[in-house]
Amino acid sequence: MKNTPQSRGITRRGLIGGTIAGSAAAALASNAGAAGIVGAAAVSPGAARHELPKLPWADDALQPYITANTLSFHYGKHHAAYVSKLNASLEGSDAKDMSLKELIVSAAKNEAHKKFFNNAAQAWNHAFYWNSMRPGGGGEPSGKMAEKIAASFGDYSKFKAQFAAAAGGQFGSGWAWLVAGADGKLAIEATANADTPIAHGRKPLVTCDVWEHAYYLDFQNRRPDYVAAFLDHLLNWDFAEKNLG
Repeated sequence: MKNTPQSRGITRRGLIGGTIAGSAAAALASNAGAAGIVGAAAVSPGAARHELPKLPWADDALQPYITANTLSFHYGKHHAAYVSKLNASLEGSDAKDMSLKELIVSAAKNEAHKKFFNNAAQAWNHAFYWNSMRPGGGGEPSGKMAEKIAASFGDYSKFKAQFAAAAGGQFGSGWAWLVAGADGKLAIEATANADTPIAHGRKPLVTCDVWEHAYYLDFQNRRPDYVAAFLDHLLNWDFAEKNLG
C-alpha cells in the first residue's frame, strides 16, 4: 500500500492520541463481552453520557489495508463526534437513560426521538464495524460460519461476490451487512447513511462501512479495492459467529 502513515511522516501514537483526547469520556474495555455489548457504548449511571469504545486492536494493526492515519480521522474524529453530539442532544431528554440500541429502536418508531437517530445509529454502527475486523482476518470462514455461508449462498465465492456487489453498489454513504434471517439463513443487505438493521428488528453479524471517510485516505475513489481488502484480509468471522449465537 503506497499511502502509509510512514510515507506522510506521521507519528502513529501521537496522532491518534491527539485526535481522541477530549473527544469522549473514559473508554469502554476493549472487545470484551457478548456481541450486544461490544456493539454499543455504555451509559454512565444518572447521566446522558455515552462513551467512545476503545478500538479492539492497536491503531496500526490493520495496516496496510487500513492505516493509522485513516483511523485518526475515522475513529478519532468522526466516531468521536457522533458520540459527543449525541450526548449534547440528549441532555434533559426523556431518552437520556436509554442504551444505544434502545434509543435506535425507539427513534425508528417514535417521532419525538427521531432527532437522535443519526448520531445514535452512527455511534452504534461504528462500534460494531471496529469489531467486524481483526488483523489477519478475512478469507473463507470455518466451522459453523462456513456451514451457514454454504447453506445460505451456495459457497463462499458466491457470498463474496454478493457482499462485494452490495458494498460497492451502495449509492453514496452507507453500510453493507451480513445479517441472520428469521428463517435461519444468512442474508446480505445495504443501508444508506446511518440506517442499521437493528432499527428494523434484524440481527447483524458483521458490517463494512462504505462512507468515504472509511477508505478515501488509503484507497481514494477505489471503493471496490477497499471492500476486497475487507473481505480478504480483515473480516472477523469469530465476531460473526458470536453474534450468530
